[in-house]
Amino acid sequence: MPNKTIYVSDDDLALYARAQEIAGGNLSSAIATAIRRYIEIEEGKEAGFDDVTVWVGIGTQRRRLRFSGLLLGRYQHYLTQGEERFQVYRTPKGKVVLYTERSESWRRTSEKEGESRLRGLGAALGLTNDTWASMPAEATFEVVDTIEDLHGKVPEPFHQSVLVAANAPVIEDLDI
Repeated sequence: MPNKTIYVSDDDLALYARAQEIAGGNLSSAIATAIRRYIEIEEGKEAGFDDVTVWVGIGTQRRRLRFSGLLLGRYQHYLTQGEERFQVYRTPKGKVVLYTERSESWRRTSEKEGESRLRGLGAALGLTNDTWASMPAEATFEVVDTIEDLHGKVPEPFHQSVLVAANAPVIEDLDI
């Protein structure tokens, strides 16, 4: 097996010792794993993928998930009591992630204390001094094989736009 010499600064010795401890004494394995992950991240960035962190779960029982993905689209629509927001990502391995947030209630604040009803289109368009806030009551994360598998899980207009976005070039290099 070929040997490679890696020079480690004194400041990094503790880091290498900890990596070797975690890897069960096999520092070479730890370094190879780290390099593999580094290459995966950098090649993903070159292809247009970003690190994405989302909250999933209900209320205070939420947790964070992180993955590498390319955002294909966002869609938000309002319900009588709250809203739904959808985000669809493609992963470097070709899977499709559907991230959904649902809020069950709206809270509106305005310059007039105690006012709590919708004031129509002007408020929704930001033409008044109203401020809107909602807290996701539920956030879900689902991985599917293809965009076609999203059919019935997202509103149809959004499904169609994601189909179009998925066939667009990931990155178009411009020579300008």
